Amino acid sequence: MDPSKFASAPPAGWADEKSSMGHVPPPPYQDQPHPGYPQPGPEYSQNQGYGPPPQYGGAPGQQPYPMGQPYPMGQPYPMGQQYPGHQDLVTVQPTVYVTQVPLPNPVNDYLCYSIFTLVCCCLPLGIAALIYSISAREANHTGNQLAAERSSKTARTLNHVALGVGIGIVILMIVFSAVVNN
Repeated sequence: MDPSKFASAPPAGWADEKSSMGHVPPPPYQDQPHPGYPQPGPEYSQNQGYGPPPQYGGAPGQQPYPMGQPYPMGQPYPMGQQYPGHQDLVTVQPTVYVTQVPLPNPVNDYLCYSIFTLVCCCLPLGIAALIYSISAREANHTGNQLAAERSSKTARTLNHVALGVGIGIVILMIVFSAVVNN
């Protein structure tokens, strides 16, 4: 098989070199990074061409502002002097730990009532009542009054319904056994 016969084969005049595709090739590499400027050598000095640094805080020849006195607002502070408000120590704010305290008057959690309805009356409603009772107890310990009241009310309602369902089942069983035995 000839690979030049495939549809995906390169054209006949193809070379392995990259074509310029209309782009201008980059300029050749030069060792001199800044053409037209002298190359830094041993005689090169950092301060070449620069005079002494300017004086701040007033006109040339004027005394700098005295240390220890407050500097007037709105004027730049002279360089070379320590800023009067600057201290050499770092102040770190203390870490604040927020702890939640248990409620001083805890809400009733109906835990014993929930265990009773779980075991004796209605298992599904007793499980739900037990979950809300535990939630009310945890809210009491963390100091969340609103959540404790809400969970306590829901646990009480579920316990009352479970007790009613349990008593209703017992009454139906008694009636059913009395009717069947007669």
